[in-house]
Order: sequence, then structure tokens, then C-alpha cells
Amino acid sequence: MSKVAVVILNYNGRDHLLRFLPTLIAHSSDAEIIVADNCSTDDSLSVLKQFPTVRTILLDQNHGYAGGYNEALKQVKSAYYLLVNSDVEVTLNWITPLEHFLDENKDYAAVQPKILDFNRKEFFEYAGAAGGFLDLLGYPYCRGRIFDTLEQDTGQYDTSIDIFWASGACFMIRSEVFHQAGGFDADFFAHMEEIDLCWRVKSLGLKIACVPKSVIYHVGGGTLNKTSPRKTYLNFRNGISLLIKNLPLPTLMVALPIRLVLDWMAALLFWKNESFSHFTAVFKAHVDALKVVFRQIKPNIRSGTRLRNQGNVILPIAYYVLRKRNFKKINNTK
Repeated sequence: MSKVAVVILNYNGRDHLLRFLPTLIAHSSDAEIIVADNCSTDDSLSVLKQFPTVRTILLDQNHGYAGGYNEALKQVKSAYYLLVNSDVEVTLNWITPLEHFLDENKDYAAVQPKILDFNRKEFFEYAGAAGGFLDLLGYPYCRGRIFDTLEQDTGQYDTSIDIFWASGACFMIRSEVFHQAGGFDADFFAHMEEIDLCWRVKSLGLKIACVPKSVIYHVGGGTLNKTSPRKTYLNFRNGISLLIKNLPLPTLMVALPIRLVLDWMAALLFWKNESFSHFTAVFKAHVDALKVVFRQIKPNIRSGTRLRNQGNVILPIAYYVLRKRNFKKINNTK
């Protein structure tokens, strides 16, 4: 059994496998490398035969990101899971800083590297940047990314720091904690499932960090492009579900109505810009999220909590009204 298992969930990603798997193999010599195939319909399995050192796990259907990893990790034995998107380019010595950090800090459950944009390598990448946070209404943001504004990497976030959530594009987690926390919520399918998992991990009293000594480059949008109404649906639905599942009831009663209003302001902008399919996606997202509100709230009434590393800001106001467009201004840090 390897101490670290690098696990890639693949769905119709044959081009990404051909492009990025050789570098990952070259820079991950001490880890077991596993590709879990989410019932691809392309020739991904034929491509994987070109890499005999890579173990393949075949899933019976497309379980989505969340369910796919849950199913695959039942078959993986290691101390640390290192989950990596198929559209990630790793760098020399990318595993060691993450592994050493967890070895030396037993009160931390998970860590992520610094995530830069594969296509603009001097800029942070949307999905995680240098560590994830939540505002008071559950809007996610990062060191290096506020909404769609991406900062240039000038070394301003090269220190390790406690964060609220680690990016699903690439993060390492203790295997026992992953299972203790219940794994990903398969209902999320994709998008924000890692934030939900991290919230539950932190509720166990454990910490999460970004370790920028490890660097990777992420293409992003490999599964769902940002122009896809399906992506809009998942982001809005899961954003509401995240609050319903994890906030204590008194806080939820304040935060949820405000969040719904702000979401509908975004939906009206879609309508104004003639993006009717995205407008409809927001409506359907809210309907589906609120259908299960009582089932999700009931077990959360006593257990929900506001946790450290949730920013004391309302992100839309800070960004659109106060024009604060980077992490340091949002968090009032030097």
C-alpha cells in the first residue's frame, strides 16, 4: 500500500489523459496513480492501456464528480488521498510539501496546492487559486480570485494559511477523515461538493490549509464549460443546498432569504442579456434545492455552526458596490 494515492476521476477525458498523465507519472514516483473511469463513452480506456503503471478502476455508470469519487475511493487503500482533475498539469516536487504538511500537523485534515491557470500561467486559476473561503451568505471566493476576477501571481500568497475549503481540482485529504466525514454528498453531483465536505470536516474540529510550495496548473471547465446552463444550474442549486445543510437554523433564516434575492438579481441579468436558458436554470435550481429544505434542515438544527475562515463580508456588496476586487482588500489584510 502506498502512503499517497493520486486518484483522477475521468469522464470522456481521453485528450486530457494523453496530455497531462505523462507529466503526472514522471513527477509522482512515490505515489500510486489511479484513474477511476466514470463510465466514459470515448476511447479513454484504450488510452489508459498506454500507461501500464497506472491502475484503472471501472465504474458502472457516470456518478458525477461527487458520487464517482465516493465509489472509487472505496477501492483505494492509502493514508492520504490526493484527488486531481484530469485537466491538471503538475510540477516537480508537487506532492512532497502537501504530504509533509499533513505529516507534521496532525490537527489538519486536508491541504491544497497553489492553483494557477494553465493558459495564463502567471495568473491564479478560478477553481481554488491559493485557498478557498466563504462570505456570510455562502458565496465562495479565494486568495487570488473574487468572482470572475483573477489576480496575477506575484508571490503575494506564497505563505501557508488556514482556509475554509480546499479546491476539488486538486487537494490531499487523510483517507480516514474522508470516510469519517461521510465522503462527498453525491446529491451535489458536481460543483461545491468539496466545500460541503470541507465544512463537515471542519465541524469535526479539524483544519484545512493551502500550501503554496506545491504548485499545479489547471485548465478548468474540462467537464462543463462556464457557458453551459447545466453548470449554472448546479452552481445555484448547490450554493443554496450548501447553506441549508450546514448553517445553524437561526443563521439560515437570515442568510437564505438574502441569498435568494441576490440569486434572482443575477437571474434577471441573465434575462436582460437574453440568456434565457441560464435564467431558467436559476429558477429550476431554486425549486430543486428548496424541495428538500425540510429533510436537510432537520438533522442540522442542533449541529450546524458558523466556522472559522468564513469571511466577515457580504461578497456581492464588497465586490460590486465597494469595488474591492482582490482578496487582500476583501479581507482588509496587508
